Amino acid sequence: MLQSSTTLFRTTRRRLLQAAALAPAAVLAAPNDDLAGVTLRVGTYKGNWRALLDAAGLQQAPYRIDWRELNNGVLHIEAINGDALDLGSGSEIPPVFAARQKAQLKLVAAIHEDLNNQVTVARKDAPIQSIADLKGRRVGYVRATTAHYFLAKQLAEAGLSFNDIQAVNLSPADGLSAFARGDLDAWAIYGYNGQIARLQHGARVIKTGVGYLSGNFPVYANPRSLEDARRRAAISDFLLRLQRAYAWVNGNFLAYARTQSAETRIAVGDIVELFNRRSHDYSLVPVSDAAVRSHQDVADTFLRLGVLDGPADVRPLWDRRFDAALRAGAASAA
Repeated sequence: MLQSSTTLFRTTRRRLLQAAALAPAAVLAAPNDDLAGVTLRVGTYKGNWRALLDAAGLQQAPYRIDWRELNNGVLHIEAINGDALDLGSGSEIPPVFAARQKAQLKLVAAIHEDLNNQVTVARKDAPIQSIADLKGRRVGYVRATTAHYFLAKQLAEAGLSFNDIQAVNLSPADGLSAFARGDLDAWAIYGYNGQIARLQHGARVIKTGVGYLSGNFPVYANPRSLEDARRRAAISDFLLRLQRAYAWVNGNFLAYARTQSAETRIAVGDIVELFNRRSHDYSLVPVSDAAVRSHQDVADTFLRLGVLDGPADVRPLWDRRFDAALRAGAASAA
């Protein structure tokens, strides 16, 4: 449990806000009137941050949260770049393109999520037992996504490339329909669609994303918001709330699943089944050198695959100003 600091309450407003960006105790204990005039514009997905904070009982912040549902990372970054959003999230992929385009964006933390829900699956009647068996086969994927990246890595490990398969670029919905009809022999996909393929269409998992993906889902931030002291303090508080919520959810997943289900209309049992098969627990962590390196590898791989029209340096996107607060927050929650 995070402890309040009475000493901090006696500081000036300016010193309070400066401390709030660094000390998790100060942030979560800040008097309501210090951040009461701040509205934090936060991008979320169905069943994601809004549901998580609600389930964990951490939604009552000392500032207003203006939730904006944007259901892919590209939209989050476009909104941030257009100064219509303060915080968002997504995979490592959209920031690669943002770096190439010199978009207004910072990455201030990373969420570790399940990699067993990123899968390469084969039809139940297809004679495919390994990635090597994909040679010459019709394989669906979603271009410029984590599925594209992990499929490329899996193929390379098996001595193959996209030239050795009949690669079919499809949206997740179209890919599921094609897989169900038998138009695909295999499919590289992420999230709930992979579970549907498995549970409803008898798909066999050939490989998961474990060992190919970092598991890092960056928290996207608006650099203009980071330069405003009060908004920066609110962002720090929000990150710490998320960090506590992710730590809580690992032991209370059923409660979160029920809240998720209310937003997504996905059956509670299906959500729990995904959680029970998870590769590791959920967490929100500070920026690390390893995270930056893995992100740069994504950019370099996409350049080799011809997805990018030139090199992208993602390293300047990563911003470590909340690292100390997040490390202290993790220690307090332990």
